[in-house]
Amino acid sequence: MTLSDRLPKGPRQPGAPALARLLSDSALSRAALAACGFPVALADAGAKGRPLTYVNPAFEAFFGYRAEDVLGRPVITLLFPEADGAGSMFNEAPARVQTRARRKDGTGAEVGLSIGMVHGVDGLLTHWVLAFADRGEIAHMQEELRVLRAIAAAP
Repeated sequence: MTLSDRLPKGPRQPGAPALARLLSDSALSRAALAACGFPVALADAGAKGRPLTYVNPAFEAFFGYRAEDVLGRPVITLLFPEADGAGSMFNEAPARVQTRARRKDGTGAEVGLSIGMVHGVDGLLTHWVLAFADRGEIAHMQEELRVLRAIAAAP
């Protein structure tokens, strides 16, 4: 008699390797998002107001919010309350837009926003992926260049 003959025989679980792989992939995805040096957020595409379901540590540092403070809150009213037609930017996804977002302290931030989509196995849209790039320094340098050109053009 071998060792395997002495082990209890239970119901076979054919999906267990697939489930383990799925959980492993999910953990890997979460770790990769958390390690990104730029702000990333996920918003629920199926819920009213597109509430945030995930933000990475770079998002927390850039916008000044803790994850607990923003999860479940609508992304548009939280980050883009002054932007005209901000909700329509999702109609153009996937897209890249230059816009102004609001930080927790109320200050504005010039950002490049990349909007991506996540679809479920049924093909339906489940989440929006929002990746932010800080454009503040570039905007500041462009303004300085504009002023210097105006000075140089003056008689």
